[in-house]
Amino acid sequence: MKRPVALGILIITTLLLVSGCNTIRGAGEDLQQGGEAIQRAAS
Repeated sequence: MKRPVALGILIITTLLLVSGCNTIRGAGEDLQQGGEAIQRAAS
């Protein structure tokens, strides 16, 4: 009984971490594009 529960928790945790990384990557790209726009406006 403990093994399937532990496996389920592991799978859910892995999915949350993977989706979190995609979210952080997207936020980083947005920040980078914002910085580039500021550089273009300043020059």
